[in-house]
Amino acid sequence: MAESRHSVFRQFAASDWNGFLKGVEKEGLRVDRNGFIAQTPHPEALGSALTHPSITTDYSESLLELITPVCSSTSEMLESLRNTHRFVQQNLGDEVFWPASMPCELDGDASIPIAEYGSSNIGRLKHVYRQGLAVRYGRMMQSIAGAHYNLSLPDSFWDIWQSALGDQQSMKDFKSDQYFWLIRNFRRRSWLLMLLFGASPALDASFVAGVRHDLGRFDGRSWFGKHATSLRMGDLGYHNNAQSSLNICFNKLSTYTQTLDRAIHTNWPAYETIGTQRNGEFIQINTSVLQIENEYYSAVRPKRTAQSGEKPIQALDARGVEYVEVRCLDLDPFSPVGVNEAQVDFLDLFLLDCLLSESPRIDDAECSMLDDNYKDVVARGRDRELTLCRDGGRTPIGEAATALLDGLEPLAEILDGWNGGDVYRQALSAQRGILSGDSQVPSARVIDAMQASGMGHRDWGMDMGLRHQNTLRQEGMEASVHAAFTAASKDSLAEQRRIEASDTLGFSDFLEQYLRS
Repeated sequence: MAESRHSVFRQFAASDWNGFLKGVEKEGLRVDRNGFIAQTPHPEALGSALTHPSITTDYSESLLELITPVCSSTSEMLESLRNTHRFVQQNLGDEVFWPASMPCELDGDASIPIAEYGSSNIGRLKHVYRQGLAVRYGRMMQSIAGAHYNLSLPDSFWDIWQSALGDQQSMKDFKSDQYFWLIRNFRRRSWLLMLLFGASPALDASFVAGVRHDLGRFDGRSWFGKHATSLRMGDLGYHNNAQSSLNICFNKLSTYTQTLDRAIHTNWPAYETIGTQRNGEFIQINTSVLQIENEYYSAVRPKRTAQSGEKPIQALDARGVEYVEVRCLDLDPFSPVGVNEAQVDFLDLFLLDCLLSESPRIDDAECSMLDDNYKDVVARGRDRELTLCRDGGRTPIGEAATALLDGLEPLAEILDGWNGGDVYRQALSAQRGILSGDSQVPSARVIDAMQASGMGHRDWGMDMGLRHQNTLRQEGMEASVHAAFTAASKDSLAEQRRIEASDTLGFSDFLEQYLRS
């Protein structure tokens, strides 16, 4: 029961608690000075997108992804992310790092260059996978950016937690079960994150050119959702019809990997019609519902660091869950690095409480209800009349959100007592301020800022991007940090050349071998 797990946790000594392990992956488009998606290749000064440990690309050649190492504190993680941003900003020339989740000005699919990773087999595989996304869903959806937050708990916690619960499983199975326990509760509560952190209520008209939608006109170049919190996570953002049939099960590791594996090995008629090659060039990895596991869009994922040549499912099955990845976070356009300290500390508190609270298995009826709650908050979260399914009835969204925040207060007090500060109570207080009206939810703040500036989505995004660029360039970097980034870029380019020189198979044979594995 919820009380028993919370009670067990309260019996920990301060010395038993070693905090969280965390990291972030932050995406963002490169744009030109006119607010149009950059058509230039990935800057050589940023190294190889294939092998650089902290600077790569996501779907598009123009879509940067900045990755922190695993950190033991919020301040360490944010400083690492800020240093990476400083280095990137110093090497963008006249281009700007777009600060918002919904993209800058586009001109259809052809304006969005697919990422290139060199001539090696693994580099070509990454490119072909992205070609597959293009032919399946179009490129527009892939120009959206977000932040992925990764969280785990140290081995010392799991040793004490397993002993305290009296669990006799292997540590691998115990940790996997506990992470899925957390994930089930995350799915029940993730709508709250869309209310508190959704920050993409508006978009440039070019994103929906020729597309039917129900958005309101903001100005001649922009549309917005009257009550939307996150267009990125709505019907205009990450979605596809083929995946709606998957029914990926998040109840436990075995069902999760089995249902994902089935999707990777189940042909989809529309993709079979497309085929895997066009004019002798590969355009998708296979014709299955999913080409690979990463194609599945979800707000949260169980993760395990894969070894060389190992697929994500194989890593999970072999060694269990290592951490959880929260994938539903919009970029904070008001932050030079896309995330903020209070947000990260609140996520830690939120996720830990998901682990400590009662978490029964989710049946089909509850799964459908949770999806509806999530979609409703994404589309209408700022509508005070919105009600959510909760405890067998309908509850006003403000009341439901307040109840969840109230439930986090005791845990915040425990963690602050152990740490000797008020970090978690302050993070919780910041979110309470949003619900009470003392401050605004980010989606409302974006709309108000656009209105106050007299600018539409593209021009306001450019203005914010230039402000962040000036801030980060003026801050500069310590010489040793800059030298380390410069060396990492050079080393990554050399590593890419080494990989390309070591290939012995043709790409067709490599792909066949990859699919067989």
